[in-house]
Amino acid sequence: MEPWEMREWFADFLDAYNRHDIEAVRGFVHPSVRRAHLPAGAEAWIADYAELLHAFPDWRAKRIQLLVEDDRLAVHLRAGGTHTGTFAHLPATRRRVNIASFAMYRVERGVIVEATGTDDAAQVRAAIS
Repeated sequence: MEPWEMREWFADFLDAYNRHDIEAVRGFVHPSVRRAHLPAGAEAWIADYAELLHAFPDWRAKRIQLLVEDDRLAVHLRAGGTHTGTFAHLPATRRRVNIASFAMYRVERGVIVEATGTDDAAQVRAAIS
């Protein structure tokens, strides 16, 4: 994909993410995606995303910066929501969480095949603990 296509691709991914469309998000992720320091595979990715949405039903992310180089994206997001369900065994606190997220994605044929970045779950746990 050309850089402009990668930017549009990411906008579509973020739109699906913010609509909480789990099946659409699954379509952006390779079935055997590798994630640094996390379980591999699309099913693990989707399970983590579903847990986040269960605990933060109003979760949204906003793109701050997006850099494209060849088949790679570097992304800075701000994301947040209200903790109304159990997350990482922590009961709802009703606290509003707002985190900075940084990720690197490698994209092949329109799907993420590798992902690495900040540990967003650790930031969220720290904010609600």
